[in-house]
Amino acid sequence: MKKSISKSATLLSTFTTGLLLTSCATQKESVENAKPLNIIYIMSDDHTRQAISAYSDRYGITTPNIDNIAREGLIFTNSYVANSISGPSRACMLTGKHSHKNGFRNNSDRFDGNQQTMPKLLQQVGYQTAMIGKWHLASDPTGFDYWDILPGQGDYYSPVMYTKDKRTTYPGVYATDLITDKSINWLEQRDKNKPFCLFVHHKAVHRNFMGNVYSDLTEFEGKDYPLPDNFFDNYEGRQAAGEQEMSIAKDYSWEYDLKVKSPDGTAAIHKFGGYDRMNESEKAVWDSVYNPIQREINDKNLKGKDLAAWKYQRYIKDYLKTAKAMDDNIGRLMEYLKANNLLENTLIVYTSDQGFYMGEHGWFDKRFMYEESFSTPMIVRMPQRFQARGKVDEFVQNIDHAPTFLEIAGVKIQADIQGESYLPILKGKHPKNWRKSLYYHFYEFPGEHAVKRHYGIRTERYKLIHFYNDIDTWELYDLKNDPSEMHNLINNPEQAKNIQLLKKQLWDLQVRYDDPIRFQYPLN
Repeated sequence: MKKSISKSATLLSTFTTGLLLTSCATQKESVENAKPLNIIYIMSDDHTRQAISAYSDRYGITTPNIDNIAREGLIFTNSYVANSISGPSRACMLTGKHSHKNGFRNNSDRFDGNQQTMPKLLQQVGYQTAMIGKWHLASDPTGFDYWDILPGQGDYYSPVMYTKDKRTTYPGVYATDLITDKSINWLEQRDKNKPFCLFVHHKAVHRNFMGNVYSDLTEFEGKDYPLPDNFFDNYEGRQAAGEQEMSIAKDYSWEYDLKVKSPDGTAAIHKFGGYDRMNESEKAVWDSVYNPIQREINDKNLKGKDLAAWKYQRYIKDYLKTAKAMDDNIGRLMEYLKANNLLENTLIVYTSDQGFYMGEHGWFDKRFMYEESFSTPMIVRMPQRFQARGKVDEFVQNIDHAPTFLEIAGVKIQADIQGESYLPILKGKHPKNWRKSLYYHFYEFPGEHAVKRHYGIRTERYKLIHFYNDIDTWELYDLKNDPSEMHNLINNPEQAKNIQLLKKQLWDLQVRYDDPIRFQYPLN
């Protein structure tokens, strides 16, 4: 009898304990769900989808830490920018508005920090906000409780960073490491009773692509990468594409980009500036890698297409070295979040300020509305209670981050914000009324790389672009049959009705976003 009572008591105790544990777990989950979500927004510079293994295996490179974010969340296959250049892209993200509305059209502008921004609205509901890394908007940040930024583009080696109180140089430190260190330090020192929104904005992988001398400088050496099929594009039927100054063959410079003298000795080494910021031990490592490259090009006597192909190999290797250092540091940040139990109440977004050409059309840089620079990576990791995982095909744009973060924080989205919250998509929904087309407008001409001003529309299948200012040409691409955008169909009579329809849709977008360019160039 005693054994029976003992067994029953044990079963009852086990059942009661199970209920208590289940109740505690449920209560804990309920409390977690009730907390405002933290937000970490990681932005790189010029990191294109072609160099992220979650998107592409083209280069055989792996980006394991970015890929892990994708594996635990959503990877957006149709993420785009509103204006493919650094400062304007950042202004679009901060305001949720196109460039003509936020006033920052090109990199010679100065961001008006008095205007409404997403960080300011988050502050109003109790979020701590911090901006660390590359800012690139000329004026000092506003709307942040703490900021520590690079001046202008910043430097990879011994970088300078400044706050509202002081300016500091960090000798012997690599910028990507430093930005991560500072981000983790802020997370340590923040008020842990408040939700936060942290912007981790890397300089990497901006030109002139200088890897970490302590870990990555020999990476990718000895490998050869295939040229894109359209590397030797002749730009037939595409006037604006033929008049740019971002050709790897013609415009990728010896000293600044390639970090070696031209074989005829007309360009001096080290004029790219970064070398002089290194200490002696760093210079020794650098020289051990780039001096043999100097001897190689001196001995080869390359000309024409062979020289262009050699420049391409150097470009890709230096780019990938810089990208690897950034991916490593994203891994460091994720490990900190995991170790400090922050992953289950934090939304993490990884993106770039735009895409980048990796030799397509023979180019480096960005600016054009063609896919490689118009598109941008976007990967979002959600807490486990968000069930959506995998690929997302809906059109999203960088004006959408502001309303999304505001909705997550429970802030009313202001009527003048032009983006759309993608929070329903994060929850696994596919809104029937989601946008079916995207609007783009690039302004920086005359300017570096001589890309003409243009605006356009992209639908699921077609892209229509108008180049204007000192030029007046139209381009039409069938992205289903011509994903590389090599064949301009604007003069194809079979496309006449389609062109008129696209022009009407383009006009509708210009009206919706209130772009005054429609009055200067009315669409017939």
